[in-house]
Amino acid sequence: MPCGGGDIGLNVWVEQDGVLRFYLCRSGSFDENNTLLKAGKFVLQLSPALRMDQFRQTLHLNDGYVSVEDGSTCVDIWVDTDKPVVHVEVKGVKGLRANLHYENWRSHDRALDRTEGQQCSYKWTAKGKAFTSCDSVMQSDEMALFYHENGPRTIFDETVSQQGLDSVASSLYNPLRNLIFGGRMRLLSKTGSSRHYTITMATLQGVKQEWLRRLNTTEDGIRTASDKKRSRKWWNDFWKRSFIESEGGTASTMARNYTLFRYMLGCNAKSDWPTKFNGGLFTFDPEWVDAKCAFTPDFRKWGGGTHTAQNQRLVYWPMLRSGDFEMLTPQFEFYRRILETAQLRSKVYWNHQGACFAEQIENFGLPNYAEYGTKRPEYYDKGLEYNQWLEYEWDTVLEFCLMILLDKEYSDADISSYIPLIKSVLQFFDNHYQLLASQRGRKSLDEQGHLVIYPGSACETYKMAYNPASTICALRKVAEKYVELVDTAYVQSLLQRLPPLPFRECDGRRMLAPAVVWERVNNVETPQLYPVFPWGIYGVGRPDIEVARNTYLYDPDALKFRSHEGWKQDNIWAACLGLTDEAVRLNRQKLQDGPYRYPAFWGPGFDWSPDHNWGGSGMIGLQSMLLQEVGDSILLFPAWPKDEDVHFKLHASKKTTVEATLRNGEITQLSVEPQSRRKDIIIWH
Repeated sequence: MPCGGGDIGLNVWVEQDGVLRFYLCRSGSFDENNTLLKAGKFVLQLSPALRMDQFRQTLHLNDGYVSVEDGSTCVDIWVDTDKPVVHVEVKGVKGLRANLHYENWRSHDRALDRTEGQQCSYKWTAKGKAFTSCDSVMQSDEMALFYHENGPRTIFDETVSQQGLDSVASSLYNPLRNLIFGGRMRLLSKTGSSRHYTITMATLQGVKQEWLRRLNTTEDGIRTASDKKRSRKWWNDFWKRSFIESEGGTASTMARNYTLFRYMLGCNAKSDWPTKFNGGLFTFDPEWVDAKCAFTPDFRKWGGGTHTAQNQRLVYWPMLRSGDFEMLTPQFEFYRRILETAQLRSKVYWNHQGACFAEQIENFGLPNYAEYGTKRPEYYDKGLEYNQWLEYEWDTVLEFCLMILLDKEYSDADISSYIPLIKSVLQFFDNHYQLLASQRGRKSLDEQGHLVIYPGSACETYKMAYNPASTICALRKVAEKYVELVDTAYVQSLLQRLPPLPFRECDGRRMLAPAVVWERVNNVETPQLYPVFPWGIYGVGRPDIEVARNTYLYDPDALKFRSHEGWKQDNIWAACLGLTDEAVRLNRQKLQDGPYRYPAFWGPGFDWSPDHNWGGSGMIGLQSMLLQEVGDSILLFPAWPKDEDVHFKLHASKKTTVEATLRNGEITQLSVEPQSRRKDIIIWH
């Protein structure tokens, strides 16, 4: 069962021996290999032990904490939403004894092999290169101090040298050098049969003495009563800002699991780092995901500090409709921090302006060490990943650019610090594809004055593509929104240089094409439907919807690739196209109970468990069944079945919230704030 707050996540469980255990993970705990390490395991032993015949463990969603009780003993576990502090409060009958003990599996330096290396940035190249250094641990009966300390040289330095950037290394963002993270567990109070333990965490790039001072300052600032009141109020407000509820019928499972997953996202609301798509803060013993991966609890596939952009985006898109705007900030800041690195890549490799962000991107802004390629030919372009899936794929950052612009529309956020990022990303595509065209021939544009986006990549699937649909609509949508909100002559001119979307005919039906042409199909994504989502060019209430519906219903690859698992988006496209039966079928599958005890632990899908891009895509699909926007219009129930009751509150642009209740096919309640937007509501049901 997950429990968390701020930027800390716990996995809490009780085994048949009546002993309570939990793992603790704090966002940003990256070791020298860029593994996202857990702080350790905490074991609460009670005497008498918890009686399993009367045992009950409850996640109190509204207040954001977990309780464990057996009729005579109660343990409350909660995390401060503003301070990196975990509280364990024990109350029991007279004579109860309790001991909270810390366990650590990083007791000595240890080499990682090829398979276990998947947890870090070396991935399958780990053997002979990746060594996890031991933690420092000091423990007594009522205290444990534990921390991991990176040295001055890490995977960052190996990656910089590999990618030919030593000359600009001092200008590159490096979050790993001399990073110290960990914490201190202590018995805060002991009164009769009650015990109150705290686990205080600290993270710092610097020296141990500074880290200890930060730890001490946080401990000195603990005020249990007021901290608990404030933290519970944060969770209370979190659930008031938006919700989807349904009782009875098959929609109730979808709504419940939507809520359970949103709680997990809320546990990283105030982090400096984005929620990872491949397990977030809540990974557990890996053999329960894959029996062949009997490694430490630190293990997850696809790395700890590596952020696969196509997957990360699905974790963050639903936060606009749920109104969780502050939770977008860690992902936006992730890109802002590495902007200079992305610009230097363009300057060093190709001598032009613009920010080049890779798909498998590290928290320090460079392509992943293994995915970049360790067996590259000398002649190969240093700016490219030598990888058949990732070559020329660098357009996913545009989705985060659009999220930033929509954050302005939805919440009136101050996005001024991100404007240079968005403009630089647009400049990269403009400059780079004019450069490539000039290297092939005399002209930098085609005969219509348009960019020639070749070689391109329609996701990881249609490779060596000519004018891929996913890139064209991404550039167009971001540029249009940028001009609308910021307005610059340069971006206006770029819009004139963008080529039209590609189309094709199959069995006499006109539909969207993945690209004009391509050389091979590598993966199982459907970028020909990206003009529907995320780019919103086609959909309910928009022109030529039949072209997009034809693509969904008849494109042979779209049909072959269809699925509800992992990062698959068919459930979203069905909802956006008003295909209610399809949307119901796929979203039910997407949001059904996962295979573990906690229903919103899905996966592993294509990645790892608990699969957060599985949950994020499920949230987007369910939201899109209930509410969509077209221009100034807000469409309600565009893909919702009439026979399913629902009560929801979601957010829309212009700082708008919509709350509605549907019962027995009739809308029994509708509230719109501000009321001036009531006129924009269209009941599509």
